[in-house]
Amino acid sequence: MSLEKKGSKGNKPASKRDIFKKPVDKHSVENLVRPFILKDEDYKRLMDIMLGEFNKGLGKETNPTAKVKMYPTYVRDVPDGSENGNFLALDLGGTNFRVLLINLNGQEVTMESKIYLIPQHIMTGTGEQLFDHIAECIHKFMSNHDLLKEKIPLGFTFSFPCKQIGLNHAILTQWTKGFKCEGVEGEDVVRLLHEAIKRRGDIDVECLAVINDTVGALMSCAHSDRDCAIGLILGTGTNACYIEKLENVGLWDGDYNEPKQVMINTEWGALGDDGCLDFVKTEYDRQVDKHSINPGRQIYEKMISGMYMGEIVRLALEKLRKHGLLFGGKGSEELSTRGRFYTKYVSEIESDVDDHFKNTKQVFEELALEKYSDEDCRIAQYVCSLVSTRAAFLASVGVAALLNKMDRQDVTVAVDGSLYRFHPHFHDLMVEKIQQLVKPGMKFKLMLSHDGSGKGAAIVTAVANRLRESEKESIGENGLEN
Repeated sequence: MSLEKKGSKGNKPASKRDIFKKPVDKHSVENLVRPFILKDEDYKRLMDIMLGEFNKGLGKETNPTAKVKMYPTYVRDVPDGSENGNFLALDLGGTNFRVLLINLNGQEVTMESKIYLIPQHIMTGTGEQLFDHIAECIHKFMSNHDLLKEKIPLGFTFSFPCKQIGLNHAILTQWTKGFKCEGVEGEDVVRLLHEAIKRRGDIDVECLAVINDTVGALMSCAHSDRDCAIGLILGTGTNACYIEKLENVGLWDGDYNEPKQVMINTEWGALGDDGCLDFVKTEYDRQVDKHSINPGRQIYEKMISGMYMGEIVRLALEKLRKHGLLFGGKGSEELSTRGRFYTKYVSEIESDVDDHFKNTKQVFEELALEKYSDEDCRIAQYVCSLVSTRAAFLASVGVAALLNKMDRQDVTVAVDGSLYRFHPHFHDLMVEKIQQLVKPGMKFKLMLSHDGSGKGAAIVTAVANRLRESEKESIGENGLEN
């Protein structure tokens, strides 16, 4: 596995050959972090496992025991460009919650948005508290934009594992990403939202579509690129959706009209919950899992996403320090505190391009590390590059598995999320690994999705609204004929 790949900004990740300029127990450092370096055959084996898990999730008989659930989203097609009007979008997928007003006019999109915080006590409180808080934020937003007298269709990006039973019906299967609100798992989140809106009685809003952020990313890109057929999130968590032929979807309970396809929300973060990833797990991954809010679940996600990457690096750095191979064996309270090494530090450290180590030293200062050498900076860079490269390659395996499964000649992959957006090499590393794994001759491109969870939700809602209006018209015409 080469770490000499040039980054998207012309930087190079730290390579093994230039890490150790001063005498150091080089072999001991490499031995402690070697488990992060996987062989090409490991990635190929993993891709075969993923394809098998995808098919298991799609099969009617095999789905109940499958860990990767492959939920149909009831979103059947990308936009055709005729969508227009005002739409509200809600975006809940982490500690921030957004309300957006989006105007569509052909290819033109204008957006206004406001971010509201979800306090910790609400994240772990009751479902009623959570949805009352959301309804309160919608009211504030509509009041500020003089929309209280209007009836506006709404799209809800709800980025947690859900089983959809219709375009605007989604059952939360489990909370992730630090949320633990009582009374929501097993319930329809749109119904809970509508009940909270009804309790207020002062806004006229109807949710026409609930989607997750992967569908939002796909739809947002598809607005300008009709080849877009995969939506990928690489942020706090990781997940992907793609367009599947209806004949392959054993769970499909809708109509078989054209287009004979549907977007599938893979919920691939749960890959490995049955132990199928144990052959690539390290002691650091096991530690992260053990101390997480959901031990034994979302294993693939924990090896890739932003919520956990910083902690994996911290555990590796701490192990090196305890072996006297880093910081002269002396750490700090911050470095020994779980969750204190943020994933943004990984991106910052890997953005250093010379031996001044400006960013790395800044991170060390923030971690209250008093004694460090240039050699310590190099080792920290090396550890970060190993962990982020493994994450990029693991995500690439999933994308390559989907591309091979779909077997289209030309596919655009819409990607959103802070990890992909801010890490200096993630894009290039992914292109390199996907290229190795896809069928010969297959073309793909990774495209940064701009505000998928906002714009994408509005576009899905606009398409749903357009279809609903045209259905009403055809019913009206038929009524006149009779």
